[in-house]
Parts: sequence; C-alpha cells; structure tokens
Amino acid sequence: MLPTTRPVLTRPLPTPLPRQKPWLLPLLVVFVLVNLALMFFRSYHLRLDGDITPIVLPRADYAHILQDPFGWSVLRYQSIYAGTNRFFAHIAMRLYWRNVPLFLQAFMNPVASLYVAQAIFNTTVEALLLYVMGWYATGTRRLTSPKLWLAMALMIPFFQTTGYNRQMAIMDNAVTYNFYYPLPLLLLLVLLWPLYQAVSQRQPLRLSPLKLVSVLLLAVVLSFNGPIITGVVLVMLLGVGVYTASQRWRWPVAQWLRGLSWQAVLLWSWFGVLCLYSLYIGRNNSENLTTTTVSISERYHLMPTGIYNTLTARLGMPLLVLSCLANVWLVRRLLPPSAEGRRLGPTLRWVGLFAATYTLLLPLGGYRPYRPFILHHDCIVPITVALVIFYGLSTARLLMQLQGKAQRWYIGAAIIMVAIYINADRRLYKYGDRIREHHSLHLLAQANAPTVVRLPEECTLLSWDPIPDPVSSLTSAEMLRYWRVTNGLKLYYYLPPQQNLGPKLDE
Repeated sequence: MLPTTRPVLTRPLPTPLPRQKPWLLPLLVVFVLVNLALMFFRSYHLRLDGDITPIVLPRADYAHILQDPFGWSVLRYQSIYAGTNRFFAHIAMRLYWRNVPLFLQAFMNPVASLYVAQAIFNTTVEALLLYVMGWYATGTRRLTSPKLWLAMALMIPFFQTTGYNRQMAIMDNAVTYNFYYPLPLLLLLVLLWPLYQAVSQRQPLRLSPLKLVSVLLLAVVLSFNGPIITGVVLVMLLGVGVYTASQRWRWPVAQWLRGLSWQAVLLWSWFGVLCLYSLYIGRNNSENLTTTTVSISERYHLMPTGIYNTLTARLGMPLLVLSCLANVWLVRRLLPPSAEGRRLGPTLRWVGLFAATYTLLLPLGGYRPYRPFILHHDCIVPITVALVIFYGLSTARLLMQLQGKAQRWYIGAAIIMVAIYINADRRLYKYGDRIREHHSLHLLAQANAPTVVRLPEECTLLSWDPIPDPVSSLTSAEMLRYWRVTNGLKLYYYLPPQQNLGPKLDE
C-alpha cells in the first residue's frame, strides 16, 4: 500500500467522550448550524466579483476552453488561450450561474436571486468541506457521532469571512475563487479518503470496480481544475515516492513494487500523469503571459516577505500554528503513551514538510499583481486546511482523553481559542461597495428608456473596478439581460460628477 506524503490523520479516535452529557450533541449541532447560517447571511451580503460574467457568458477570450477541455490544441498547435487547464472549473461555474439564479426567480426577484445563488453555493461548499475535514479529524463519517460534531465545532471558527480572511481564508469572499480552490480541494479530500483508510488500517487499498472507476474519473476532473490541485497532488506524489524509496532502497529493483496495492499504484500513476500534462498545457494559459515581467528569481526574492507577512500580519495564522505545536507537546506530556499519540508528532512534521515544499514551488506558478509577495490566502488554502484538520484532530483527542483538572483547564483553553476567531469574524458583512452595487442593479432593472446608463454611485458592478465607459460593460450587460435583471441590453458606466459626459439614469 502506498502511503500518503502528508498523513494529516491517524486512526479513528478510539475513546468516547467521557461521561457524555445528553445536551452535548445538540449543543454542538446548533453551534455548527448557527455558524453556517451566518456564512449564508454574510455571503448574501458579499458583492458579485468581476470574474463571474466573463466566465459564465462566456466572453470571447474564455470561449475556447469550453470547446477544448483537455488542451489538445495546445498539444498539437501550441495554441494560447485563457484557462487552458481549467475546463471543469469553468464548466461548473457556467452550469451553476446559468441555471440556479433562473430557478430561484420562481421565489424572488432577479436581483435577489443572484445574491441568494452566491450564498447557497458558498454555504454548501463550506458545509461539505467542513464535514469531509471532520472525517479526517475523527475517522468517522456518521452524522450521529458526537466526536464528529465536536471536531467540526472546533474547526468551523477558522472559516473566516471578515476577521482573518485576508490572511488565512478557506472560503474566499469572491465566489469565483471558491469554484477554483475550496470546491476542488473538497473533491480531492473525498478522492483521498479510501487511501487514508487503507493507510490508517495498515491494509492494501481495495476498491470495488465501480469505486475504482469513479476515483479515476474524479482524478480527471481535478487535474483540469486549475494549478492548485495539480501542485498539491504532485507534491504528495513526490512524498509518496521518496517515502517508498526510503523503505525499499536496499531491495533489488525488481522487488520494489512487491507488496504494494496495484490499485494504489494505478491511482497515483494515473493522477500524476494527468497533473503533469495539465501543468504542461497550463504554460499556454494567456492569463499567465503578463507574469513574465517578474522573473522567477525576483519571485523567490519576494517570497520571504510573503511568508513573513502571512505569519505576522495578523494573529490568525501564527496562533493556529502554535496551537498545533502546543497540542503535540500536551499529548506527549499529559496523555498515557499510545500508538495514536506517538503518531501525532510525525503527522505534524509531514504537514510541515508538505507546506514547505508546496510553498517553495509557488513562485513557479507565475506572478499576479494582487499577490505582490507570492503568498496569498487563496493559494495557501491547502496548507490552511491541513493545519485546521490537524488542530481539530489533536484538540478533539485531548478533550476526550484528558481527565480531571487538566481536562477542565484544556476545555477553557479550547473555548478561548474558539472565542478569539469568532470575535475576529464578528462583523456580519462589509458596508459600502456591495450596497452601492445592489442599488445600481435595482436602478438598472427599473430603467426604461436609455440603452446606456450612467450610474449615480461609484461601485464595482460585476467588475473588479468601476467601469468608466459603456463598452466595457457589454459582457455584464448581456448576462444581466440573460438573468432577467434588465428587460433589454443596457450598457452602463460610472464617471465622477466633474466628468459629466453622459446622461444620468432615467434622464
């Protein structure tokens, strides 16, 4: 059986919650559900980001990827176009945003349907990702398990919408990024689950033919979902290879594969080849061509500043790292020796090795102006999720196995930890641009005569920046017509009052 390179887990927790109170499970369930309800409310009050309409319509530069999902034109003709290795992220966005808002309009007005669709997607992905992270933290998938709900309650405060969002967000405030980062990461964790179970039980991987075909097909979907998953998988595959070689390097070469599960070898080999091919065609992504102005050596010089900022700018990330380290020390110091306890230290070391290797490869992925120092909360989501899973695993173990005064003190510390992150994320939503965007959408919906509308308020209406000329709004205007927000094609723009170059709304 091939081991994983970062066993974020150990075996399922063997110890039940001591003297479990009848109210404990309902309390944990309510806590998690309230936080998910807050996620829905906050997502409803987030603005619609500037990548939705170009991808969903699609705009001309995003049209080719829908006709060439596996990049054959790159392979044959060295074609260059947007999103060369991101077909499944694009098609998922297109299917969701072209259908869900229209379905919701049976119950609400078109403008509200856009924000509700955003909130439904964000909340659903967070809930499912939290649930799957709970599998890894506890070893169980039973929703009736108190330890599963305990782990989820410990982990959900790290899903920051305001607070530490810019430092360690798992769910991004731009819904487009949630199609590219947390959603595929959720699917990757589902794919790796059978491998985890086999490793934790020290058994070879044995999947039914249907499950084996399913995970092989899921590997195809994930490989063409963008560079993050391919990077994660290749780093893990490197670790698998190094670990396996270190265990067998004294053996004759002909015996290196002896005793390994053929299904695991097939899965890792298939996934690795797909990811390498995906990275190859990803070199021709036209969105990356502007990154050549910053050389690779310059990116590596910028990266230490990014690491320093990530670990020092706010309390969120350093506190999470220190808590994981403290938990390993407490398990060794306060709990009786056990196989599970002895594996916690090596598990955290694997997480650290994964994080270091993954971080070192980030400059090779190009440069983006919104990532001035390479590291950014979106591209380090795999590291954040690995740390949060380890925190949930180790904290739940300590809460369940400590006794007496030590347990009471640790319960207090865990509550303080939860309180710190909840307090940081206490704002329900950000005022300002989203409110102006909402007003502008309603004004466009009510506009009758003009086909070109000058917006009265500065806002980023389905764009990353205010639109200064009507032509730049064409893509969004076409989507607003498709979503039935407007009853025709209505271009729009915003100029400051001193630049009065066009009619105001309803003039």
